[in-house]
Amino acid sequence: MPAIRLSKIVLLASIALFATLVAFGNITDYGSNFAFVEHVLRMDTIFPDATIGWRAIHTPALHHAAYLLIIATELAVAALCWLGAAALWRARNAPAADFNRAKKWGVVGLTLGFVLWQVGFMSIGGEWFGMWMSDTWNGLESAFRFFITIAVVLVYLAMEDKESGRV
Repeated sequence: MPAIRLSKIVLLASIALFATLVAFGNITDYGSNFAFVEHVLRMDTIFPDATIGWRAIHTPALHHAAYLLIIATELAVAALCWLGAAALWRARNAPAADFNRAKKWGVVGLTLGFVLWQVGFMSIGGEWFGMWMSDTWNGLESAFRFFITIAVVLVYLAMEDKESGRV
């Protein structure tokens, strides 16, 4: 098996493990992590003179719904990436065209992960709800690390594999 193929499988499985652990942490430590979502949506730690406070959501049921959507998305990312890694593993010695087709679920999972952390946390949390203004409830640095890592793996995975006796 070429090292490049093994590398792609391992990196995709690494993202699958990461998403699994994030979802597991959010489920098993629901209260601590829920507080983060609640404060971001309440916008109670943004600059006092910010004029975007009207965007705040103060309904607890919506806070839980948003958090459950985040967890469900993390679980979907994990499942799709695990499914993708398994498909790649099964195709590891197959012709390049088959290996390239086996990337489908991994590409979908990585794309969903990118959307969660870039759109969900950076765009919606960071910009719409002003999370960048909070010293306490600001997850932008973590979200950035997550979606950049996912994006790099997505670009690498999507690179077309060709028939080769090398690497």
